[in-house]
Amino acid sequence: MKRITSTLAIAALLSSAVFAREIKFSITPGFFEKNPGGQQLGPCHGTAMTDKAGNIYVTTDTKRGIVVYSPKGKFLRAVGPTRIHGAEIRREKGVEYIYAARPSDHEVLKLTLDGTIVWTLGTPMEAGLYKDGKGFNPCAVTVGPDGSLFIADGYGSNFVLKFDKNRKFVKAFGGPGEADGKFKTCHGIALDTRLAKPLLLVCNRNNDRVEYWDLDGNFVKVIQRGLRMPAAVHIRGDYAVIPELKGRATLLDKQGNIVAQVGDNPTESQRANFGLVQEQWKDGICNSPHGAAIDKQGNLIVSEWSQFGHLHKFVRSR
Repeated sequence: MKRITSTLAIAALLSSAVFAREIKFSITPGFFEKNPGGQQLGPCHGTAMTDKAGNIYVTTDTKRGIVVYSPKGKFLRAVGPTRIHGAEIRREKGVEYIYAARPSDHEVLKLTLDGTIVWTLGTPMEAGLYKDGKGFNPCAVTVGPDGSLFIADGYGSNFVLKFDKNRKFVKAFGGPGEADGKFKTCHGIALDTRLAKPLLLVCNRNNDRVEYWDLDGNFVKVIQRGLRMPAAVHIRGDYAVIPELKGRATLLDKQGNIVAQVGDNPTESQRANFGLVQEQWKDGICNSPHGAAIDKQGNLIVSEWSQFGHLHKFVRSR
């Protein structure tokens, strides 16, 4: 009886795993207004985010800064500064704020949704990692449960820096390298609260892996290896979406299993190609995914590292 029960249990697990991997998405061609506000979207080296109302925020390197679309893909407005790289929207006492990293400007910002700057955090010379202010080139930032800041300095020191809720430097962890527990461009970071205790999910981009670290800066484990330059992470509900710069976006469940992959580009020359001309774009095919978000309906928004600005909406099948 025990053997039969065990066999049935294993079969049930396998069945549920197969079911989980059957999450399907379809592209919605032309979802986003082509020339928002009468202008080309322009160079994107940043991310995509959604607010509580379902509006979609896309960061650009143009003077317009963050371009905001409605839940239906219509241009609403442009807010905030230019050259924002990784960013996330966080609710605090019922108010939504944008936490943003600006590597070219050597700073991290907190903004209101209308783009007003609440505070800036510049190069933390007290960390002992920098010769001058230009050494700090943060790729992404996330916020811990107690308001602590975790900044992935992937274009600079290749350490993750922790600050307390008052923006006082606490520690740096990681450092450059290829071994587990080291970073080769810590490019994306997010707080993951889906498990028993909160952890940091870090995209170790040029090591082609995503991994867990605890909030004290200790390496926990690798979640997935062999990805194609994982650039960022956004978590909603049970799932985390990982845009991969080399032509794909991957969805992970809370156990770290791959449950879907979208936009897979079979043409290697088009992957991570900032200057790929629009005539070579194809609906449903990603070229250089750099940012992504999951909306309230479980659909995927993907923004690309593109000199023209390239966005996708993948709708989850029901």
